[in-house]
Amino acid sequence: MQGLIGMRIHWKRLLTTRPVLRIIYWVIRLYLGTIRLKVENEKPWTDIVEGGGRVLLCTWHQQFFAAIRHFRNYRKWHPALMISKSNDGELIAGVASRTGWNPVRGSSSRAGKEALAEMVQCLRKSGLAAHILDGPRGPAGKVKAGAIRLALDSDAVIVPFCIEAENAWYFNSWDRFMVPKPFSRATLRYGDCIRLEPAETEEQFEKNRILLENTMLPFMATSRDPEEKAGYSGNAP
Repeated sequence: MQGLIGMRIHWKRLLTTRPVLRIIYWVIRLYLGTIRLKVENEKPWTDIVEGGGRVLLCTWHQQFFAAIRHFRNYRKWHPALMISKSNDGELIAGVASRTGWNPVRGSSSRAGKEALAEMVQCLRKSGLAAHILDGPRGPAGKVKAGAIRLALDSDAVIVPFCIEAENAWYFNSWDRFMVPKPFSRATLRYGDCIRLEPAETEEQFEKNRILLENTMLPFMATSRDPEEKAGYSGNAP
């Protein structure tokens, strides 16, 4: 038993070494390069950043994978992304940094307060950051307080985005993680900018959280039946 645990630890450490992370990054880039990605409604929020404003991009954990390759286009702004301090987070942080993003390590369960403060500083400086609304471990489709606090403290507008794929695999994970199938069509769709109301009370803060959650939920696939998935088609493995 101890031997198996030791092997698991060894493999996890191996996956986060620089040579392996470099290989993983290029495998992801090459794979996503086969996806015929269409991008919609991008210019309104990029104009805000170019004009000196601040934008916080938000999506569900289920959908971030398909956006990795395209997000390299934003590296000129040195944007920040909060990533957990877990072993999985170490791998994601390695990929994010190679994409030109600044990984800020922390989550709601570990070093969250410090990471949030750093995210606020980064967003104020660069004008662009991204946040996984229900990461790193859910519950799926539940907007956590971090995104609301980050937007309010940095005076940023929230821009929700989703990925719609014509053919995709959905993993048997807590979030039904989505990976578009090779050579399929997918759409990266940005929503309209959301300016949150100042939240001086818990009720006002919760009103903002529910607003964002209700805006995002229609774009999340929650059913195991591909005929019932909101906004998606394709079979889960």
